[in-house]
Amino acid sequence: MGTSPKEISNFIRSKAVEYGFSYCGISKAVELTNEAKELEQWLNKGQNGEMKWMENYFEKRVDPRKLMPGAKSVVSFMLNYYPEKKQNPNVPQISKYAYGEDYHFVIKRKLKSILMDLENEVGQFEGRAFVDSAPVMDKAWARKSGLGWVGKHTNIIHPKAGSYFFLCELILDLELEYDGPIKDYCGTCTACIDACPTDAIVEPYKVDGSKCISYFTIELKGALPALNPQTFENWAFGCDICQDVCPWNRFSKPHSESTFDPHPKLLEMKNVEWKDITQEVFSEIFKKSAVKRTKFEGLKRNLRFLGATSKNDN
Repeated sequence: MGTSPKEISNFIRSKAVEYGFSYCGISKAVELTNEAKELEQWLNKGQNGEMKWMENYFEKRVDPRKLMPGAKSVVSFMLNYYPEKKQNPNVPQISKYAYGEDYHFVIKRKLKSILMDLENEVGQFEGRAFVDSAPVMDKAWARKSGLGWVGKHTNIIHPKAGSYFFLCELILDLELEYDGPIKDYCGTCTACIDACPTDAIVEPYKVDGSKCISYFTIELKGALPALNPQTFENWAFGCDICQDVCPWNRFSKPHSESTFDPHPKLLEMKNVEWKDITQEVFSEIFKKSAVKRTKFEGLKRNLRFLGATSKNDN
């Protein structure tokens, strides 16, 4: 294989397909000046709530060259997690992204494989893999590389596949062939804004993270706010409401990543089983799941808030 930017880029794209990624886009590593201003304003308003880690490493967060000296390119990937089978809607809900094995581990394995394959082809280079665990603005890079536009709910929307995707990156010191952003197709639609039960989408393209159900059920470590439990609409871990109502997700197709398949018992659990969930059951069903982030006591707190039952005992 040659080592021109175009040839290396095509090799990376072919490997993205080989390892099951849905889409791949490439951007030049530059400072995200507009995004830096927006992030600063968001933080100054305290809309990160207790997520203080979002205030750390600001300069590295907005400039990959400070995160990895010598960086020249940011390769963004999308991995579908939309499930074929879903929970009974009448029981406490787990966000679809947490049905199966924790995506951090699944994706990191794939990215490391691409880095190894790339080194075998082009020789030594500097490259790092990032999966939502370092100061990298995933959505900004996905948008810049044309993987979709940032919707009014602030998730990336792909025009042919919706928004049920994980985002991740490789930052490389290689010159590559760069893609560009695509148009925003949200139009006049306000479905996500209208559907958010906690009014977390304070205006189009602006989410107050400290009001989001996902924040309350995952990130908030203390007592839940004094809200009517019905406000949470039965979400015990995360929340998919803004994505579920998005018209673009009519194009969502079930993923083909077996590690994202839910534990069989998760889909079978009834309200009474959620109400009486034990540490043993929690450990069995969510052994490899991102639900472990909230820990057993955190999930029990959320379930107590919901009343652990809804609608009926089915």
